[in-house]
Amino acid sequence: MSETALKAPWLKSYGVVPHTLDYPDISMVENVFAAARKTPDNFAYEFMGTEVSFREFTRQIHLTAKAFCAAGIKPGDKVTICLPNCPQALMCFYAVNLIGAVANMIHPLSSEGEIVFYLKDSNSVAAITLNQFYGKWEAVRREVDLKTLIITSVGDVLSGPLKLGFYVTQGRKIPPIPEDAPIIWWKDFLRAGRDWLGNYEVKKKGADPAVILYSGGTTGKTKGILLSNLNFNALAMQTVAMGNCFFEGGSMLAAMPMFHGFGLGVNIHTALCAGGKCILIPRVNVKTYAKMLRTKKPNVIAGVPTLYEGILRNKDMDGVDLSCLTGVFSGGDSLSVELKKKFDKFLLDHKASVRIREGYGTTECVTASCLTPYHIEREGSIGLPFPDTYYKIVKVGTTEEVPYGEEGEITLTGPTLMIEYCNQPEETANTLKQHADGRTWLHTGDLGTMDEDGFVYFHQRIKRMIISSGYNVYPSQIENVIDGHEDVLMSCCIGVPDPYRMQKVKAFVMLKPGVKNTPEVIESIMALCRKNIAKYALPYEIEVRDTLPKTLVGKVAYRELEAEEEAKRNAQKVSSAEEGKSE
Repeated sequence: MSETALKAPWLKSYGVVPHTLDYPDISMVENVFAAARKTPDNFAYEFMGTEVSFREFTRQIHLTAKAFCAAGIKPGDKVTICLPNCPQALMCFYAVNLIGAVANMIHPLSSEGEIVFYLKDSNSVAAITLNQFYGKWEAVRREVDLKTLIITSVGDVLSGPLKLGFYVTQGRKIPPIPEDAPIIWWKDFLRAGRDWLGNYEVKKKGADPAVILYSGGTTGKTKGILLSNLNFNALAMQTVAMGNCFFEGGSMLAAMPMFHGFGLGVNIHTALCAGGKCILIPRVNVKTYAKMLRTKKPNVIAGVPTLYEGILRNKDMDGVDLSCLTGVFSGGDSLSVELKKKFDKFLLDHKASVRIREGYGTTECVTASCLTPYHIEREGSIGLPFPDTYYKIVKVGTTEEVPYGEEGEITLTGPTLMIEYCNQPEETANTLKQHADGRTWLHTGDLGTMDEDGFVYFHQRIKRMIISSGYNVYPSQIENVIDGHEDVLMSCCIGVPDPYRMQKVKAFVMLKPGVKNTPEVIESIMALCRKNIAKYALPYEIEVRDTLPKTLVGKVAYRELEAEEEAKRNAQKVSSAEEGKSE
């Protein structure tokens, strides 16, 4: 909120949430160790039915840290973690932090081209991934000089019966890795750690670099976002204070992926720092999420709107008692007023005493920095800023604050603000700007308003972006891939409304002169997309056009294509309605 809004008299009713907190000048792992010392016998995480105490988790982190040292990883090195939500991901993330290295978090389903970019951009010297992805990484290593590749399997952390069951149902389907492959198997990796006798703990401060996450930033071009220990520790303390739902011995359904700021910062780090248990879900879908809600009875859940929409339609949730819930958070995309009303009723009907709470944030500040308070909400609002976080609405393209109620660009400042975009000083300067008050503010590229009581309202994105199942999809990246096809002259991608994913990607393509529009050509373009674009960002349709609409300056007028698609959908609705009447 703005400093003016901080003085609003109504804030006396803000209750137990403080406006400022005292942040320790320590690393992320030290914060987790502090929680472990308080409740060593409480469970830190659960995976596929196996629970691990904070005492054992601490031991696992230390062993993994020694293993990284034995593998030659040094303070300041970048280590790419390409894993789903599983114990190895937790162990590696905090172990990398313990030895003073930087964790480079990426999506396990990233394409070969994306992985090459992530490794080069971060200058990673090592990586860890699952055995099922080895073929992709083998191809990547032909283009990148990656010194160390650690391979693990879900079965590596399972007990006898569970390990056998995993192998019978899934493990046997994974192609074998050549015996002479230049890799380090997980068991050998840990064995070397047990033999390590040298120093391995490196004390780091809050301001020291700790994590790289990826986002399109304000322009849609993929950037590595360098975040500090303080960024994550402050987020954890702010979320606990604002959330009013985390407690020692509680549990969090960790369904959001660890390469995502929401998943890593809230589902994992916040829960652990609060002394709670992370229930790890390696592959999330509505069915597994609903099952976990039924069987595990978590206290806190967080997800994207599409996930909650899917739960509403899931018959398996009929009659399930959700009185266990102390907090329900929505982020990653706008939560419609209609969906909030429906899910609030769903929670009430299932004996929950809480309502869904919408938040807002960007990866440039890890994740959420604004949240609907637990006891006050306003329709359509994304809530109030976290402690020590200020929001300001400015005139687009300036640092000039606009009056309450007037639309402008959302800017914010606080202890979770990123260090920089990796290797992008110009983009960093365009996004982090010093205002007249002397503070550095993040210009989000989003439009919104603030009312006189400090509640913030998100309207739309200034930047061109597609939101599919909660993930940011940048049309320019997809167009760059398609335009690289030998038969394509130019392309344009837009987001088309989808009842489940919110939006899906449609690509419009102009073929080069003389190239015929055949199924073979379309399939060839799709094959290129599948190799270089993550699954959630793949076009669902490629439409070939003789020409594409242009703006006065010669750019493709994507808004005209969006308008055409909308007109098409409206015509189909009218046609369907008329057919219904005739019947």
